[in-house]
Amino acid sequence: MTTHTSVPQIGHLIGGQLSVADLRDAYDPGRLNEVVARVAVGTAEDVDRAVHAAHRAFPGWRDTPVAERVQKLLAAAELLAGSSEELAPLLVREHGGVLWEAQTDFALGAGALQHMVSLAEEFLRPVQFDDEQSFVSVEKVPRGVAAAIVPWNMPVVLTMMKLAPALVTGNTLVLKPSPFAPAALTLVLHKIAATLPPGVLNVVHGEGDVGAALCGHPLVRKVAFTGGTATGQKVVEATVPTLKNVTLELGGNDPAIVLDDADFDAALDRMLKGVYTRTGQICFAVKRVYVPRGRYQQFADAMCDRVNSYAVGHGLDPEASFGPLNNEAQFKKVLNLLDRTRNSSATLVELGRKLDPSSWDNGYYMLPHVVRDIEHTAPLSCEEQFGPVVPLIAYDNEEQVIAWANDSDYGLGSSVWTTDPDRGLAMARRIEAGSTFINTHSFESLDLRMPFGGVKQSGIGREFGAIGLSAYVEEHAIRRLK
Repeated sequence: MTTHTSVPQIGHLIGGQLSVADLRDAYDPGRLNEVVARVAVGTAEDVDRAVHAAHRAFPGWRDTPVAERVQKLLAAAELLAGSSEELAPLLVREHGGVLWEAQTDFALGAGALQHMVSLAEEFLRPVQFDDEQSFVSVEKVPRGVAAAIVPWNMPVVLTMMKLAPALVTGNTLVLKPSPFAPAALTLVLHKIAATLPPGVLNVVHGEGDVGAALCGHPLVRKVAFTGGTATGQKVVEATVPTLKNVTLELGGNDPAIVLDDADFDAALDRMLKGVYTRTGQICFAVKRVYVPRGRYQQFADAMCDRVNSYAVGHGLDPEASFGPLNNEAQFKKVLNLLDRTRNSSATLVELGRKLDPSSWDNGYYMLPHVVRDIEHTAPLSCEEQFGPVVPLIAYDNEEQVIAWANDSDYGLGSSVWTTDPDRGLAMARRIEAGSTFINTHSFESLDLRMPFGGVKQSGIGREFGAIGLSAYVEEHAIRRLK
């Protein structure tokens, strides 16, 4: 086993105090013999200490003037943005992305934090009525201790989508990072926590048992989770005994519908950013592409030509188009889907090149694949692959493609590709999804003014904007008779 000269020790942060014990090694998914960090392994007892620390800090933070909370968190956004140069390379070595993706995570995180915090003062202003009979004040008050569980693929921005609304509205927070990308996130959270009163922001590491203890803790009043649908179901189960408010942003099987009037060159320029970025490991990545049968061959050839130019290697290699998959379980899942596809009538096209073939087996590397002539009902079309593999499905008419796009347990993102804006809007309104993008489907598609979340088994609730803030408050109605 080899290691870099400096391996950070990543501990819990509880009540303003660092706690390091029972450390485990975290490895680079692109260099499996390199230790990236040594991370604390938490227990239910650690969760209990963190929740009680947050509970003790809650009254003081709740009573802190909103303007002061806003200023502290705007300063935290600047601190976050300034940490990218130092911590983005570490994040690459944890989650397997390329450097620009990690830098984007920090930039989006800082932007989300700044935007949501800037809405707070107006959002929290009471709504009041004063007439001859009575005075009524409807006030938004924090829930108490909030819990957040975040995944490994974009840990910084996904954390800020929870931290910003939780803290600015006066809640305190206990956060559990993913064991597959805990280090860079925790180090920047240590910096932010140091600018806040002790106990306002706490971090506990661990596996599923720690998450279950956090979600089920009786003093936790709000749970926010981003991750897989199966785990999201377990989160809900853990919260049932104490009826907690829950926000879930779960899996997706996002369709991209190419209409017969689409400009293929322009569409592929944008669409491919939403297919292979982060090695396809993004909840709202393009997961299946529907193409008119009459133009199918033309589109498939053009897509394969472009994808064949990609190079796959370690995320710190500037030539890498994308890096390895994040972990062994995800790697095996995608391999299994590929094996099942090979045994069907579909044509599996492997493309691109290996940057360092000699080290290929020392990471969870996979070349990009385009799957041609595949059926809508094939496993690869119906399941969320979360990898660099995409099916191209031929359709015959608009009614069929809308039915197929909606024929899914998921409903997170989606897209329509056309040169006719009115036609695109009409099609978008028929898709069952939390978001539908027209002529875009990637990080560039997001707008902080848009609520983000899914329908069906893609989640409960929304993040971003005022609706994201509302998930962390209760409305307290006060009436005084005259």
